[in-house]
Amino acid sequence: MSSTIFSLIPPIVAIALALITKEVYLSLLIGILSGALLFTGGNPLFAVEETLGIMAVKIGDNANILLFLAFLGILVALITKSGASGAYGDWASKSIKSKRGALLATAALGTVIFVDDYFNCLTVGTVMRPVTDKYKISRAKLAYVIDATAAPICIIAPISSWAAAVGSSLPENSGVDGFSLFLRTIPFNLYALLTLVFMVFLIVTQIDFGAMKSYNERVARKGEETMDADNPLPSGGRGKVMDLILPIVVLIVLCICAMLYTGGILDGVNLIDAFAGCDAARSLALGSFFALVFTFAQYMIRRVLTFNEFCECFTVGVKAMIPAIMILCLAWTLSGICSADYLDIGGYVGAVVGGSALVLSLLPCIFFLVALGLAFSTGTSWGTFGILIPIAMAITGIEDINMLAITIASILAGAVCGDHISPISDTTILASAGAQCKHLNHVSTQIPYAMVVAACCVTGYLVAGITRNGWLGLAVGFVVLMLILAVILKKEKSRAAKIRR
Repeated sequence: MSSTIFSLIPPIVAIALALITKEVYLSLLIGILSGALLFTGGNPLFAVEETLGIMAVKIGDNANILLFLAFLGILVALITKSGASGAYGDWASKSIKSKRGALLATAALGTVIFVDDYFNCLTVGTVMRPVTDKYKISRAKLAYVIDATAAPICIIAPISSWAAAVGSSLPENSGVDGFSLFLRTIPFNLYALLTLVFMVFLIVTQIDFGAMKSYNERVARKGEETMDADNPLPSGGRGKVMDLILPIVVLIVLCICAMLYTGGILDGVNLIDAFAGCDAARSLALGSFFALVFTFAQYMIRRVLTFNEFCECFTVGVKAMIPAIMILCLAWTLSGICSADYLDIGGYVGAVVGGSALVLSLLPCIFFLVALGLAFSTGTSWGTFGILIPIAMAITGIEDINMLAITIASILAGAVCGDHISPISDTTILASAGAQCKHLNHVSTQIPYAMVVAACCVTGYLVAGITRNGWLGLAVGFVVLMLILAVILKKEKSRAAKIRR
């Protein structure tokens, strides 16, 4: 069954079941088992044995990624428990003087908290909700700004749980360093970059349109809006603003230092080569571990938390990361059963499309749309990465690293876009929860905004694929977005002028 059309069955089964059931864990597991059955000739016992063997190897090879996620979860729980988020909110409410300033401060805080999207959504919403309420900003608009600075920021941040997930989704022995490839995708992740530009435009011009505008006008007429019951993050410490900012800054600095260390900076390797040759997974684990040690010292010396409260955050933090860890382990296993050592999906797909210049030119656009649909239907970006990245690498190969980066970037962009608008996405649900906005109100008002950016991405990836130039694709996507924004601005000004008459 290796290198034949049957090697496509595992990802097809996983995708189809995910679309039908909306349950990504079981869908991935059944996809894996279907591949193992093909490889073992239909023997169920051997199939389960092969599955567990591949999973054990994959978990062992990626242990540093799992450690990083666990340490990061603990750090997030500590910052939440410390009460530092509330301190930032108190400071913000005294310092912000306008509606525009409140939204810009929300976006700025979301940009700073880029290490994890869950932490981002709940912290930003809890901290900024009283400030935006003060300036009569609707909860739906707050939820949009939170969501637009969660996954789109995390997917272009080198030091984040998302970067670790993407880097670990590459097939074993692919010949490409996952972290280096992730860095190459950042400037070509059109959805993330254009979403940030789009959001800033809406904030600065104070313009809304579509469902968001209708919702805001309806709220203004009623004088109030329907909200979910308030459910603030639990906190019991005496943290200050520095207890929010300093651990994150230290985490970033230590992870960068660890990358230089594992890249051989102490052995005389120059700075650029050290970054290029670093062990990213081990670096993230080292950096996050010592960031925890620093946070322990900081909180204990200043008595921000008691020793028992600090220890309680260990189980809480690791538990919060279990869904992400499960998806990664299953995605790694699916990638393993499809690898050259087993079903060799790369050998088959590469032979089918490798000779078609047209197909290769359209791949970034095609993968963007497929990733968007899959992430929207399943509600998970990480599961989408795990399914599509090995397929993309099998098709494009590593000879043209530039085209590979563009194609992988299109998958990441599409996955984030689908995750952004999916009503069953964890991030979308948490953005609603953080803003205390009715979930369907958030989803319905956000979709038109996301679709405007997605249309620009389709244009950009078409150009990038045809020209094999990601920078040109980014430029075209940006220009198309500017044209759309100019039309929106002109219409809103005309509408405002008619109202004044």
